[in-house]
Amino acid sequence: MSSTPVRVYAARMVGLPIFDPQGDQVGKVRDLVVAVRSEVHQPRVLGLVAEVFGRRRIFVPMTRVTNIDSGQVYTTGLLNMRRFVQRPTETLVIGQMLDRTVRIVSSGVTGAVYDVAMEQARNRDWVLSRVAVQEPSKGLRRRGQSHVVEWRDVEGLTRRDEAQGATHLIAALNEMRPADAANMIQDLPLERRTAVVAALDDERLADVLEELPEEDQVEILEHLDNERAADVLEEMSPDDAADLIADLPPETAEALLELMEPEEAEDVRRLMSYAEETAGAMMTPEPVILGPDATIADALAHVRNPELTPALAALVYVCRQPLETPTGRFLGVAHIQRLLREPPSTLVAGALDVTMDPLRPEATIDEVAAHLATYNLVAAPVVDDNGHLLGAVTVDDLLDHMLPEGWRDHAVHQGVEP
Repeated sequence: MSSTPVRVYAARMVGLPIFDPQGDQVGKVRDLVVAVRSEVHQPRVLGLVAEVFGRRRIFVPMTRVTNIDSGQVYTTGLLNMRRFVQRPTETLVIGQMLDRTVRIVSSGVTGAVYDVAMEQARNRDWVLSRVAVQEPSKGLRRRGQSHVVEWRDVEGLTRRDEAQGATHLIAALNEMRPADAANMIQDLPLERRTAVVAALDDERLADVLEELPEEDQVEILEHLDNERAADVLEEMSPDDAADLIADLPPETAEALLELMEPEEAEDVRRLMSYAEETAGAMMTPEPVILGPDATIADALAHVRNPELTPALAALVYVCRQPLETPTGRFLGVAHIQRLLREPPSTLVAGALDVTMDPLRPEATIDEVAAHLATYNLVAAPVVDDNGHLLGAVTVDDLLDHMLPEGWRDHAVHQGVEP
């Protein structure tokens, strides 16, 4: 392998793009697969777990890897698109080795694994050669001392660790987008997934749950105690929380709704009152809503909120008081492009698009799709018969409901083997 560094650390490889010989990106690195024989023999790196188009995870043998540098991985060409399934003799470096409690033989120091390095042996095989270990924090010190030692100088990596933590895996997950973190959690062994879910904070777990398939959402939520499950549901967007609660047994759903904050539970109950696959069931009740006396500067300040999705930030909804949904009389929407062209001190009410008809909550999924396509929109208001704004449907909400179940598993990517 030309120009390959002598040593590569696994945690730094996560997320690196994978390219084919033509320079086209075919995926991202998500983990390393190794065969652990003993604590004396360096484990052979069998290959990479790669995420390709559609968030499918596949196996890339190390024999297909031609080069690894600081920012990318190159392969020989075509990849087998068969979904990666871990074998009993295989170990995932990121998913299973990080946070293992080990002992450094030469010093007797114990600590948690926070990274593992691989390098090429003389026979050109890649092997795990170094282990980075961090001692527990002591007193007021933020972090314990770190050590990087040879593989053979560590005890504990080949034994099952019942008390294995999740600190360093959580740190890796927090660097990923929610969809990528969800994919990694989905592929973890059950006991490891349980530890990770327990260690994630409520907001991050909510972000991850929104990206998981329904059956995984339900499974994770059912393993939480009711108090924490209700806290996580409060952190989710109301439409996603409503979809998840609807999949739970009725008595469990009602118990969780009772534990949620009344305002959050009210939004969810309202969304659940609409028929499935309608604008009312798909909408979010929390778009950017302003009164007619707000200025363009006010509107732009609101859409700069980094927590808004691009679709929700594309429109500002102007209504009479009250400004919580259901609002007072809906006056119209202002497009972000129009706002950017107007003087900041002028009123947002002067930049309204009053030509676009809003959706009704009973509009079907096909009607919503036709509406967005007709007006070239990424979001649209949902208004009741009395002219009150109920929420907004975004294109990402629509796609979530229109794409067939399991579409990610059946996605085909050009340039890879079927």
